[in-house]
Amino acid sequence: MVVPRLFDPAAYRRRTVVERCFSRLNQGRAPATRHDKTATSYPGTINRATLLIGL
Repeated sequence: MVVPRLFDPAAYRRRTVVERCFSRLNQGRAPATRHDKTATSYPGTINRATLLIGL
C-alpha cells in the first residue's frame, strides 16, 4: 500500500528559500572561467556574491 505524501506549505516555503539563495549565489558565478573555480578564488567569489545580494 502506497501512502501519499502530504503537502506541507511551511516545509515547501523553507525549501524554496534555500533553493533561491543557492540560485542567486550561482548567478554571481556565471561569468566564472576555469581559473575562478580554484580553491583559493572560490571563497572570494562566494563572498562577493553574498555582499552584492546583501546590498
